[in-house]
Parts: sequence; C-alpha cells; structure tokens
Amino acid sequence: MKTVLQILLTIAIILLAYMAVESINRPVRFQQEYESRRDKVIERLKEIRSAQVAYRSMHGEFTSSFDTLSNFIAEDSLVLVRMEGNLTDSMLDAGMTERQALDLGIISRDTIRRSVKDSLFRNKSWILDSISYIPYSQGEKFEMEKGNVETASGIKVPVFQAQAHNNTFTKDLNRQEVININDRQTQLDRYPGLRVGSIEQANNNAGNWE
Repeated sequence: MKTVLQILLTIAIILLAYMAVESINRPVRFQQEYESRRDKVIERLKEIRSAQVAYRSMHGEFTSSFDTLSNFIAEDSLVLVRMEGNLTDSMLDAGMTERQALDLGIISRDTIRRSVKDSLFRNKSWILDSISYIPYSQGEKFEMEKGNVETASGIKVPVFQAQAHNNTFTKDLNRQEVININDRQTQLDRYPGLRVGSIEQANNNAGNWE
C-alpha cells in the first residue's frame, strides 16, 4: 500500500511540474506563432499596397476590387524611363543642365514598358491567385475599400485601405489569447488586426504596424 501511495505521489508531482512548465510555455508558443502569422499577413498587405500604388499611377485612382487588381497585375504595363550616361562634376560646375546634356547626346533617355507582374512580382508567380487571400485564414479575403478624403489644404485625394481582423488568421490558436490581444488593441483605440492605408485620412498608404 505504501509503495502504491509513493507511486501515485510521484505521478502527481510529475503532473503538477508539467502543468507548471506548460502554463509558462503555452503563451510563449502562442506569441511565436501569432507573430509568425502576423508577419505573413503584413507581407501580403505590402504586396496589395505595391499593386494599388502602381494601379493609381496608371489610372489616377485606387480600386476596391481584387479582380480588377489581379487583372491589372496580369495584363497591364508600367511606363519606365531608362537613363544612360550621367553628368560629371566638372560639367555640373560649368553649369551644364540635364536638358543641355540630353541635347548634346551626353546622356540619353528611353521610355520602356514593362509588365506589372515582372516589375513588382517577378519571383511570385502565385500572386495572381493569392493576393486577395489572408494567410492562415482558410480562404477568407482581405476587406478592401477605396474613397476620397480632403486634405488640410482642401484638396481631395484618392485613398484605399485593406485589412484583416486578428480573428481571421488565428482561428486554430488559443481563443483566450486572441481575445486578450483584441481587447488590448481595442482599449488603445486601435483596429484589432492589420491594416494598410485608410479611407478616413490620407496617411500615405501606411500600415498600422509601421
């Protein structure tokens, strides 16, 4: 009987030690996984931003449609200026301008067109099918909107935003840990997730992680 009690006591001690260690390691593992997923979502939002900025440079506005954005990446081209030659310090000291250098043939400029896909996403063949989807979300798409806001000087400028709530890319992680993160961000009057751009103010297409 004494031996049995000793065995049970030993098992209980091992279980308590395991539970104590696990209570420390569990939040650490969660944070590591959360940050890894967060980095992937940020990377995708940066890709959306690159595509949107290029789209605006060609069309004068942003788009709220991922289909339009994907078609733009697949089919459109960017106009690039390639310059060959340069002005030396002695030329600059002599007061030579770039226009004069162009006229004299010292430098030259060529306008070329290059596909959006090759310019921005050269090594990302999957981008057309994936740009709208939130990593780890089991198929959910980013929310994306466009609009116009008035600056302090009274000028209306086009804006866009794309976002993913924390809940979308943490579905299989510890729910209470996710709730805690959402609560902290909400209490700080922050969006409980990741967002690039804003439809409420012109913020130079900044991400809320920057």
